[in-house]
Amino acid sequence: MPPSKNHLKSDMEITDEMISKLADLSRLKFEGEERDEIKKDLEKMIAFVDKLNGVDTSDVKPLIYMTDEPLKLRPDTVGEELSQSDALKNAPSKDSDYFKVPKVLDK
Repeated sequence: MPPSKNHLKSDMEITDEMISKLADLSRLKFEGEERDEIKKDLEKMIAFVDKLNGVDTSDVKPLIYMTDEPLKLRPDTVGEELSQSDALKNAPSKDSDYFKVPKVLDK
């Protein structure tokens, strides 16, 4: 099959700087063998996307719905509610009225 008009060949190289940036953004640490495994996984993902980009989809109609069946919605009903004290009862960290969570943004 010839490549579609939208075919883009990716020559993206996974670098240590890229892995460091991804680790920083995701708040993860990759060291040693773990870093090598992440690099291999990312290279496999990019190769797979490159392969998908080579598939001719010019005659494929867009998929709008996953099924021809009509969507059945359940009625929206009010159920049992938790009081604020019950909701906070098992919280690992809380203030008088709020859940306490670790700070993730510096701004």
